[in-house]
Amino acid sequence: MGYIVAFLSQKGGVGKSTLARALACEASKGGLSVKVADLDTQQGTVTNWHRQREANGFDRIGSVETFGKAKDALKNADDFDMLILDGAPRASSATSDIAKVADLIILPSGASRDDLIPTVLLAHELSKKGISPKSFAIALVRVSTESEIRDAQEYIQISGYQLLSGYLPEKPSYRQAQNDGLAVTETRFASINEKAKELIQSIIDTLTK
Repeated sequence: MGYIVAFLSQKGGVGKSTLARALACEASKGGLSVKVADLDTQQGTVTNWHRQREANGFDRIGSVETFGKAKDALKNADDFDMLILDGAPRASSATSDIAKVADLIILPSGASRDDLIPTVLLAHELSKKGISPKSFAIALVRVSTESEIRDAQEYIQISGYQLLSGYLPEKPSYRQAQNDGLAVTETRFASINEKAKELIQSIIDTLTK
């Protein structure tokens, strides 16, 4: 059986789908067979992005499908080297079901307390439900200044949860790339591609260590 990576959050707009797409692209470029399960049936962010990617003629990243239930997405997990679960932007009973089967759970968060507090609360809830804290990590996304990065890192450190190396800065070029069906590792600018790749590599390193 391949790796299962889940991206979960208490709220929308924190970069969950952004990271799921980037991991799918980089894993696929690395030669892995990848399946992405978009579990947000209302928004279908990853599914819509994938359609745009194919329409623009960019490299395929494997299979991308929308599923109403995580158990349906897991049925053919053995057929792929990596199954990426992009959870709905809310906590529910399905959140813990996903967490129980994932090899690694990524909890993306911005640097504001409006994002950090719900993220840490979700980590607490997962821990209470028997999910080992070693199986999840917080990823900083959409940050702007060194000071807010340091403040967010300190807040996460105090919470006692693992923080991934690297971060995703707030850049309009990331949004434009995704609008076109590309990932944040595939913009026109090498410097910000490297920033994104550093964070994605941290996910891969955490998954495989």
